[in-house]
Amino acid sequence: MSDDTEEVLSGVGPRLKGLRLQRNKTLAEMSEETGISASTLSRLESGQRRPNLELLLPLARAYSVPLDELVGAPATGDPRIHLRPVIRNGQTILPLSKGAGGVQAFKHLLPGGPTLPQPEPKVHEGYEWMYVLRGQLRVVLGARDFVLKQGEAAEFDTRTPHWFGRATTDSVEFLTLFGPQGERVHVRAAPAR
Repeated sequence: MSDDTEEVLSGVGPRLKGLRLQRNKTLAEMSEETGISASTLSRLESGQRRPNLELLLPLARAYSVPLDELVGAPATGDPRIHLRPVIRNGQTILPLSKGAGGVQAFKHLLPGGPTLPQPEPKVHEGYEWMYVLRGQLRVVLGARDFVLKQGEAAEFDTRTPHWFGRATTDSVEFLTLFGPQGERVHVRAAPAR
């Protein structure tokens, strides 16, 4: 086996462990999710077991990462992110980052229309930051109900019941950064003169 292949394979275990810890999962939980025994997962993470396709495919699926990212395959030379839009509840969501854990970026497009949806607040683990590019975004956050206009931003703990949608019948375009619980967006600006 070449030195390059050996180096790639030796990096799989730490990546697997890092992904599991980022998601606050135990070996037992990952075992249940993937059908791979906890002892095999432990040996993979520690480098005592050589990874193979039969083990890596269910892990890549469980962690929602591409297989080449899981094994740390060398870059193909094309730095572009190939967007695959998702249409959910009438809005178009464009992932702007790769799904490897940590903070993820998305662009949302809410089409205009004659009727405005009724808020149905949801909760989940994580932390979210949003920035309105165009239009007016209505945000319901706990007992607060407010409108973000073009150029305005908000951030919040997603364990707070939240909902967002159009504030008017016009379309809205906005960006969100979403991270696991405890990961917040750090905005740095030049000091005022």
